[in-house]
Amino acid sequence: MGEEGLLPKDSAALMTILSDRELTFAGAVEVFTRQFDATMHFQLSCNLVLLLQEGIILQKEQRLVALYILHSLYITQTETNPFVSFLLRFTADESVAKLERGFLVTLIRSGNKEFEKRTPSDFVTTFDGSLQAPTKDQVQKQAPQKAVSFLPGPNCFSKAAIRNVLPDPDLPSGYSSDGLETGVSESESGELAAIELMQASSLKGLEPAWDRPIPPKFPLRKEELLWLTPDSEHDLLWHSGMCADSSRGAAVRELIARALKGALAPAQQQQVLQELESDPKLVYHCGLTPRRLPELVENNPIIAVEVLLKLMNSVQSSEYFNALVSMDMSLHSMEVVNRLTTAVQIPVEYIHAYINNCISSCENMKDKYMQNRLVRLVCVFLTSLIRNRIINVHDLFIEVQAFCIEFSRIREAAGLFRLLKSLE
Repeated sequence: MGEEGLLPKDSAALMTILSDRELTFAGAVEVFTRQFDATMHFQLSCNLVLLLQEGIILQKEQRLVALYILHSLYITQTETNPFVSFLLRFTADESVAKLERGFLVTLIRSGNKEFEKRTPSDFVTTFDGSLQAPTKDQVQKQAPQKAVSFLPGPNCFSKAAIRNVLPDPDLPSGYSSDGLETGVSESESGELAAIELMQASSLKGLEPAWDRPIPPKFPLRKEELLWLTPDSEHDLLWHSGMCADSSRGAAVRELIARALKGALAPAQQQQVLQELESDPKLVYHCGLTPRRLPELVENNPIIAVEVLLKLMNSVQSSEYFNALVSMDMSLHSMEVVNRLTTAVQIPVEYIHAYINNCISSCENMKDKYMQNRLVRLVCVFLTSLIRNRIINVHDLFIEVQAFCIEFSRIREAAGLFRLLKSLE
């Protein structure tokens, strides 16, 4: 038989065997093996499993015959029976009727001889319904040793598998609203539904899960022991930051946060300066970013100078200096730049950038009073830089000379111009 569904005549013949109540169990198997070739047994067995899983299609006598056939087809080769695991799971399933579970337990425990001459109807009428249904542990004890090895736990494929037969939501043609065909008995309608289900099924898609014993482990080789247990020694290293005081620098962070919003009291300024002097690394944990440096310069220029001096060797020093020379020109910013230039050697490009920023601010000022004031501040600042030889006047001679000529009406600008001429 190929992968396609059963032929209509084969499906009808299989249902005839299941429905013949005059046949004994052994007679049903004999008719089955005589009527169907051995190459068809596997696909026919798969269809029997499908019918057994659909609990409302087969009647109880037909289900007993199907279970007996599945057990008997591979009775001589239990170790290779692909359906023995299904039978054992079927027996241990508490949702299955006690009649079928008791039948399978007796069949597995005693073999086929007890049922060979009995009919399904005979077993149904003589079955004691008051007997306790067997548990899973009882099934394992009663099953043959060869079959027990095939009894799996929860099958991972059973939850992931996709049925290759989908139920039709519509009733088959000719059925009435109560599910029975007009003029057809309930038994005959069930057989018609089973035949349609078998013809729609095939072995294409996901095949039944095959339960196999766990393969043996590979033998251990001597050369693997070196890899599994490497011969290396590791020395313990002390973590110097472990158990360190996490509150370290909390006071400085709090005072710096206040310094960004307003001027600190002299005692608070002194406390910040002392903390930074005792531990210069606190400057990296005080919470000051380059973007907020202008706020600190305007509110607390002395603290800003101390912070920038501690950040001279930081990888972010260029970002802080760029923020300083790019901020709006003010008396406090000039004070900070002047203090820095007298304390350390600042890269010349930052000083030139700040001078150009000051000149541009004076030229763009609209208020004449404020403009005159800023020009005086810039001239005093430039004079201080030139006299202290912090800048080379020849590098900015043209810009500074033009600035002095533009604001020559101001006494400080005229004095700066005379200083430039004396240095030529």
